[in-house]
Amino acid sequence: MAQLKEIKNRIQSVRSTQKITSAMMMISSARLVKTQRLIQSLYPYEQSLYRMLQLLAAGREESIDSPFLQTRAVKRVAIVAFSSNTGLAGRFNDDIAEKLKKVVANYMPLGKENILLYPIGEKVAKAVRSMGFKPQGDYSAISESPFYHNAQQIAGKLMEMYQKGEIDHVELIYHHFLTKGSQVIINEPFLPIEPKIPDGEKSAPNYIVEPDRRTILTQLIPKILKVKFYTAHLDSVTSEHAARMTAMRIATDNADDLSEELTLEYNKLRQQSITNELLDIVGGSFGNA
Repeated sequence: MAQLKEIKNRIQSVRSTQKITSAMMMISSARLVKTQRLIQSLYPYEQSLYRMLQLLAAGREESIDSPFLQTRAVKRVAIVAFSSNTGLAGRFNDDIAEKLKKVVANYMPLGKENILLYPIGEKVAKAVRSMGFKPQGDYSAISESPFYHNAQQIAGKLMEMYQKGEIDHVELIYHHFLTKGSQVIINEPFLPIEPKIPDGEKSAPNYIVEPDRRTILTQLIPKILKVKFYTAHLDSVTSEHAARMTAMRIATDNADDLSEELTLEYNKLRQQSITNELLDIVGGSFGNA
């Protein structure tokens, strides 16, 4: 009887856990639909802005002295990594932490004091601290809520530091959403920006622009950088919801399988217990006779 009670308690525990994972899966699914709609609307806008930059920068006659287009020797680098604040999302956060360690290792010859880490999310902030670095600010409060205003502030800060020569290179590390079941890690430069004509195009069309290329690029480049930062953050959050939804679906399915196995074992033991009791009753009846 003690074994039956133990199995029954396990079944109840598994079913309670299944309710939690199922609820988390539905919540992540609902949030994914919202952020996926946003990111799919934002991608074309970002790509159109960057395409405009390619055409203007590559087709200019006059030189553009924008500091964001100037490449210089890297003596001090800033790395921005995006993660979530909470777990239960498979290897989502672990993959970001591992990628961050590899990127940091490449810059270690510069010295730890010349590597500035900006963790957007508590999980990657924890990884930064475990690596012996001090995070350049606490951004966990904005990690799960990708608003353009927040992205604009962080991107603006990095751009200002780059203009002043306080940093020479900025990189982004985040998950790129492909499908609900597939997200890939992207590690790309943020500053300086390098507008290149796509492969297959020998030169940019000679457009007539007003007022002039210099004025347009001066206003366009900061906007592109801020939109790019916002897109990376939104991409990361969308990937997080997809990863958590997948992880919770797998956990729910596993809980369902385990519940069935435990129920089957419980029924077998219960049937065996009833059979033994019947045999004892029958044996006692013959003994009395």
